[in-house]
Amino acid sequence: MDRIKLHDLRCFDAVATKGSFQAAGIALNRSHPSVFAAVARLEQQLGLTLFDRSGYRIGLTDAGRTFHARAQVTLREFELLQGYAEQLAGGEEVVLRIVIGDLCPRPPVLQMLSEFFARYPNTRLHLEYEAVGGPLERLIDDNADLVFHRAEPSDPRFEQIKLSTTAMVPVVAPGFLPFAWTKKVTPEHMRPFTQCVIRDTARRPSPENFFLIDGAHQCSVPDQMMKKELILHRLAWGHLPAWLIEDELRDGRLISIAGPNFPGREENLAAVRRRQHLHGPVAEALWLHLKGWRLTRARRGRIIGAQ
Repeated sequence: MDRIKLHDLRCFDAVATKGSFQAAGIALNRSHPSVFAAVARLEQQLGLTLFDRSGYRIGLTDAGRTFHARAQVTLREFELLQGYAEQLAGGEEVVLRIVIGDLCPRPPVLQMLSEFFARYPNTRLHLEYEAVGGPLERLIDDNADLVFHRAEPSDPRFEQIKLSTTAMVPVVAPGFLPFAWTKKVTPEHMRPFTQCVIRDTARRPSPENFFLIDGAHQCSVPDQMMKKELILHRLAWGHLPAWLIEDELRDGRLISIAGPNFPGREENLAAVRRRQHLHGPVAEALWLHLKGWRLTRARRGRIIGAQ
């Protein structure tokens, strides 16, 4: 069988959809005879009768209906492929890879991303989650275009837009400790109790110690929400970002044990990307959008997780 011509397939689809050769010709801006000839050529190539021409109005045969359903799929795929090629030729990214880190408050960031990508329907968002050292490792290994995580101002490989500052607060649930907590409680007092930590998703874990007490039993969890649930259920204690536990601290479901021996830590949250890296037009537009979004929210006093 000779190769099917895309023109003939489009003419067939137009006739099947519009119901006549004349209407198909108008839709395609083609003459009636040229559309008729294209469909006849397609039928000859396929060895099928696609239209029943015995009545006043033409209609699809059983074979024509089956073939039309498959043809429409092929034509849609071709249109997508053509759009994909045009996007590549124009330099616009087909996919943007973004990683949300464990310290990032998700609702405001996801809302911002939803608003942004609505303006770029041809670029697909590939969103993933990483914890501790995982987000920056993805950037270093060129497996992400942008991450939302703790800032790294001293690393010259990255540029960043600071979004907020949040405190990491050491907390316990009421009744977890068998003694009354005072500011004189030391890490040695807490060593017998299970400490909950976030699992590092980096393949090359950092040697940095995030509040760990030597010799204490540890349980690891994948994210901050799971960590919060364990602490609320008196299975462990640990440090949580202040934006995540505002309600629990207010109503007494969690108790801060911050003090001289457990000072916690301030974390700067930021959008981070590689400095010496070729960023496409959509990635660059997102970076500029983030700068404007940050300034707008700052003026309104709504920076995410701000303390």
